Amino acid sequence: MTRKEASEVLRSMTKSDSLLRHARTVELVMQAYARKLGEDENKWAIAGLLHDADYEAYPEQHPGVIVRLLRERGEEEIAHAISAHYTHWGVSYDTLLDKALIACDEVTGFIVACAQVRPDRLQGLEAKSVVKKLKQKSFAASVDRDEVSKGAALFGVDLQEHIGFIIGVLQQHHQELQLQPQASA
Repeated sequence: MTRKEASEVLRSMTKSDSLLRHARTVELVMQAYARKLGEDENKWAIAGLLHDADYEAYPEQHPGVIVRLLRERGEEEIAHAISAHYTHWGVSYDTLLDKALIACDEVTGFIVACAQVRPDRLQGLEAKSVVKKLKQKSFAASVDRDEVSKGAALFGVDLQEHIGFIIGVLQQHHQELQLQPQASA
């Protein structure tokens, strides 16, 4: 599957700007990890881009619709990673791709939430500040903190280093993601 085809699939099921941005942020992080680890950048990026593609249109069936579509297109490895991107679903983590997606999804969303409440957004955001915010249960309360920890452990990365890596990736794309510092009045 090409990036263009994946984008068309995503946009056919997802209209919300925040979900589209989440898909893009996870895509960027997954692609960067693939590059760092010598893995297939396109495959990892598409897994990140499409992991929640059916969430808005088919919330009760998520991730079944996108998994089925990917399997029909012969994208079994991406389909499996997406079917496994939440530990409570009980799907095995067989590949590094599976583990990377679980490690990057929830925490990337949390990092974006942290950036959105700062005037400087991603600029100057430090991993230790994000780790501290994770302990504040009232902040971004819908984020499953246990999932963040489990994801990093499954992927075999130190949580603070992982968060630092993700911040670095997102900072490179801050304008596209609309996470640049706010203009002073």
